[in-house]
Amino acid sequence: MKPLTGKSGTNILIGIILALAIAAAVIALVTTDRTAKKGSRLGPEFGYDLTEQKKIDPALILYREAAPVIKTALQKPTALAVGPHDRIYVAGDREICVFDSQAKPLPKIKLTSEPRCLAVAHDGTIYLGIQDHIEVYNDQGKKLAAWESLGDKAVLTAVAVGKNDVFVTDAGNRVVVRYDKSGRLLSFIGKKDPDRNIPGFNVPSPYFDLAIAPDGLLRVVNPGNLMIEAYTFDGDREFWWGKPSTNSIDGFSGCCNPVNFALLPNDEGFVTAEKGLTRIKIYDPAGKFVGVVAGPETFAEHDRILSGKGQGNLEGGLDVAVDSQNRVLVLDPLTDEIRIFTRKTKNL
Repeated sequence: MKPLTGKSGTNILIGIILALAIAAAVIALVTTDRTAKKGSRLGPEFGYDLTEQKKIDPALILYREAAPVIKTALQKPTALAVGPHDRIYVAGDREICVFDSQAKPLPKIKLTSEPRCLAVAHDGTIYLGIQDHIEVYNDQGKKLAAWESLGDKAVLTAVAVGKNDVFVTDAGNRVVVRYDKSGRLLSFIGKKDPDRNIPGFNVPSPYFDLAIAPDGLLRVVNPGNLMIEAYTFDGDREFWWGKPSTNSIDGFSGCCNPVNFALLPNDEGFVTAEKGLTRIKIYDPAGKFVGVVAGPETFAEHDRILSGKGQGNLEGGLDVAVDSQNRVLVLDPLTDEIRIFTRKTKNL
């Protein structure tokens, strides 16, 4: 064969190289498992086995499940709240289902949009988070207001109502938004500010919860940092607690936990819900681990359904609420159930 020389030879060589590169890319595309049904193909040493971590010492389980289990009949329940007289509110499917303290169904509230989160004030007023804005309803289900949109990036995930203020977590913009009761936007809390020792919120998935604690400070989950932070209403970061841990039950595991939390009555602490390792736990007001409400074995059906949706699924995080009787209510959006847990002993 005659050697390839000169300009034409160079062009031919370039053409051959490009053809080989394209062929290799086509082979890779054809043989790649794009559905992930065949797994990662990594060796067993790269597996993430949580079998041992799912085992919980029975002495740490401080609650027992109580009747009844409430079936909401919603296709996609998204949020849980407890209101006056221990009424239970569950949002989803463009409506709010309401139950009395004995789990008896009450009239539903019809909505025009898909709800993502809600809170119920002491007077029964409902503050509902739609994708990008807040809507307000009275205790009879009449729509009172729709507040201004927070923009195309907004993903509202939690609402907390104070005496004069309403706070909303926006997972899309990674901030807490402060309003007055009329819907006037007052400020943004939690934007990264090294001068104020504010690291910014790390929100890898659409779970970003908050509440107003009895000490008058906001508690906000920084889920990607696996901690709960305390802020003043003016946005000063006062303190924080929480640590990452897969092997120790007193820490939070995974990429972004806790997914939701609730406050216990009488400033007795926090109830936290985790995904990945599906478990509900109790912490005291300072963030010290106290015990477990329920562990993975209690949510076996939840985990079975979730595993069928794939590891990348972002749905399925448990929501929690606490009523005046100190009962812990857990909304499982995958099984369409509200499960109720009561304390085995009186004192935490």
